[in-house]
Amino acid sequence: MKNTPLALGIVLALFAGLSRVHPAAVQIGIRPAGKNAILSWPATATNFVLQSTTNLAPASWVAVSNVVPVLVSNNFTITVTNNARARFFRICNTNNTPTVPVPWGMVLIPAGSFTMGDALNDGFADELPLHAVYVSAFYMDQYDVTLALWQQVYTWAGNHGYSFQIYGEGKATNHPVVIDWYSCVKWCNARSEMEGRIPAYYTDDNQTNVYRTGEVDVDNGSVNWNAGYRLPTEAEWEKAAQGGASGQRFPWGDTISWGQANYEGWPASLGGYAYDFAADRGYDPTFEVGDNIFTSPVDYFAPNGYGLYDMAGNVEQWCWDWYGNYSADSQTDPRGPTTGSARVLRGGDWGNYAADCRTANRWGSVNPSEYTVNLGFRSVLYPSQ
Repeated sequence: MKNTPLALGIVLALFAGLSRVHPAAVQIGIRPAGKNAILSWPATATNFVLQSTTNLAPASWVAVSNVVPVLVSNNFTITVTNNARARFFRICNTNNTPTVPVPWGMVLIPAGSFTMGDALNDGFADELPLHAVYVSAFYMDQYDVTLALWQQVYTWAGNHGYSFQIYGEGKATNHPVVIDWYSCVKWCNARSEMEGRIPAYYTDDNQTNVYRTGEVDVDNGSVNWNAGYRLPTEAEWEKAAQGGASGQRFPWGDTISWGQANYEGWPASLGGYAYDFAADRGYDPTFEVGDNIFTSPVDYFAPNGYGLYDMAGNVEQWCWDWYGNYSADSQTDPRGPTTGSARVLRGGDWGNYAADCRTANRWGSVNPSEYTVNLGFRSVLYPSQ
């Protein structure tokens, strides 16, 4: 059975009793027997202890002391095996200092500068020139948006003034949804409104008309960048995909294999790529079953240094930006060209070769209305949200 990690955060609306949890605690939710839970918190935090319970009563929390935190990318990480059918874990501050919870299912991508582009110079021309980019902190979904999450928001949206040209489909509820760009943007707005947040996308620069219907080429001025769920910018996506490392082909290093990602293999032994260690040429046989959507479960492979899954392979991920050429100039929170004909896709997919799954690789030939069985997405959220 595959492990199913969880981000540090609060699972909302599981039980009314969650409101009784100690205010200094950060709680994660019920996991089935045999699963693992991964918790992480900033290395700068002090006086935190791991606790667990099976009934949510305020006095029932007990310390878990048989695990050791590991320092990963300036965060402490603890992995705990969940052997009970209904067991909760939380990180609790023993000084009773309230903590700011990470939104459920998301991880914090810290602010900072990184080098954007093909550092190894073995990719494509549009990945150069290398340039320095500063990106402000943001939260990002740990996983590609799943069919289950898509359907939950889609159903709510249909009852609250939203309309979509594409229904959205997927191989299974825990696989990525495959969808067009316009639907992603409207869905992000619906997710925001469903959770009582201010939407990010509007049809006008005054930001008075929430984008809910049709195919609107929303421009940069029609986005409330500090509110609601939205698509990552191309720069945000690449910084997140690097996972705190730099100069690597992939989110985890310089080679790729079917043990690390779902992609189309073409190793050097069969005339392909020297950095492709797939066992054969073709689709990953583990997932080449059923109909023509050969995706994998979103938690199947190991995450990168930030705790993000499938930043290479499985489905390509829509970004906010119109596709355009890079500048050599240093930039801060770039949002891409003001106009274009194609929105950027990142990450590669189950039908792409290793070169297309590299962190620096860009796709800029797909119209935002296009829908195929290998295009998905994940959303981001401004920290104050």
